[in-house]
Amino acid sequence: MAVVHTRYYTDPACPWSWGLEPSLRRLMVEFGDTVEFEYVMAGMSTALDDPPAFALTVLEAAAQTGMPVDVRLWLKDPPGSSHAACMAVKAAAEQGDPAPYLRRLREGLFCRGRKLDTADVLLAEARALPALDLDRFRIDLASHGVLELLAADLERAKGVSAEHHSAGEDRVTLPSLEFLASDGEVRGVYGHSGYDQLREAALSAGAVPQGGTISVEVALERFGTMTTAEVAAVCGLPGPTAPAALWQMASEWRVKAESCAGGQLWSLG
Repeated sequence: MAVVHTRYYTDPACPWSWGLEPSLRRLMVEFGDTVEFEYVMAGMSTALDDPPAFALTVLEAAAQTGMPVDVRLWLKDPPGSSHAACMAVKAAAEQGDPAPYLRRLREGLFCRGRKLDTADVLLAEARALPALDLDRFRIDLASHGVLELLAADLERAKGVSAEHHSAGEDRVTLPSLEFLASDGEVRGVYGHSGYDQLREAALSAGAVPQGGTISVEVALERFGTMTTAEVAAVCGLPGPTAPAALWQMASEWRVKAESCAGGQLWSLG
């Protein structure tokens, strides 16, 4: 079975990437192993220069996507850069799939109010993931090799056609996905988009659907933590159905909720 390699241009601090998580996880469930993701850290240096304006962008992304956010970090003591977090993702990638660690950083920045811009706090987030070798992660995080990997990612983000660049940034707009077809053509979706656009691009590149929606328990077992919007997307529970089902399950001690401004992070009880 052909595997469609997919470049995902993103950043741990990108609010629109956080907002894309429901669609991205739905894509992972529907297409399974026929879509393979490569996470390209694109950087957000200019966007973080004005924290109050950035907080408004975070709120706008949340309003459009239904993803919970807590903007107090960006108004009180914001990280000055996402560079260290990007380095940490590349360090995690040295041990395999960096997606769980990247997700952990997103939750920390947008839900838990954590200022993730130093090696110590980034290592603390890695401790929550048993699959990561902490000693190796610490060494890689400080290495020139990982710095070079990040530099290569930044160059790749700049190298995307200028028509797809974000205003005021010398790199591709975030989030963007490029699905590489077997004929060498790139089926790109640039900027935040709905699920239908992602699905169409994946199909056009040759990805093969593997299944439909899954149960809440199976989804939480696979992804660990999920927001209500993600459960709705992945499990096919639109409107009030997802929160009703989740709270019913919580009353039965089958799931538990971690409060976040504007919503919850759900996990198995």
